[in-house]
Amino acid sequence: MQYLLRCKIIVTVIIASGFVTPSFAQLRGNINLPNHDEKPYYFGIVLGYNTSHYHISHAPSFLNQDSIQGVNGLNSGRIHLGIMANLQLSKRWDVRFYPLNLIFSEKKFRYDLQYPDLGESVLQKTQKVESIVMSWPLQVRLKSDRIGNFRVYTLAGIKFDYDLASNSGTSNSENLLKVKKTDFGVEAGIGFQFFNKYVIVSPEIKISHGLNNVHSKDPSLKYSNVIDKLNSRMILFSLHFEGGGLL
Repeated sequence: MQYLLRCKIIVTVIIASGFVTPSFAQLRGNINLPNHDEKPYYFGIVLGYNTSHYHISHAPSFLNQDSIQGVNGLNSGRIHLGIMANLQLSKRWDVRFYPLNLIFSEKKFRYDLQYPDLGESVLQKTQKVESIVMSWPLQVRLKSDRIGNFRVYTLAGIKFDYDLASNSGTSNSENLLKVKKTDFGVEAGIGFQFFNKYVIVSPEIKISHGLNNVHSKDPSLKYSNVIDKLNSRMILFSLHFEGGGLL
């Protein structure tokens, strides 16, 4: 997981560097979108890539059985896209809301078995949980001074998620476990604004932690009984194309 995170951060830095070079070259030249900070609000488009997994807490019954030796949440990546609305409160502070934010994600579980299931020979089982999440984040953003055509910012906020692909209501016996439709969480991140002639390009990295237990426990599923809580964890790498002369 740490290796994957390092790779993603390196990719983000490389992408950001592509914008940094021309932007710093403009520090001695013209200032793009000089009146942008006077706008009370503006909109933007978000495109990005995310990696996600579930943080797993074992149930007491996990210690009282010997067939399942361990269960682990594995990272997996997907894309996300959305529309952002930004309200400028002051020179330093903004409020951000995402009226449309669609996150595609895949979370994997790997079970290590002491004995194979009846009729099988494998000692590992894997389940993939596909999610199509409508997410509504509400964030507060703290901005630095603008240095020519460049600015850095930090953000923090809360979010509400609704999983359109949740399997909590299914009775399919092939499911090893089920997850609930709704989640609530907190987010924090850092980003950079690069002011171009018509649009602002902002690479951003954000960490998202779900606070709700999204495990929909089913007593009829033995692979579900060994898990007490599931909490979502996600890292999002995004490019914001923010309101300039066109948005």
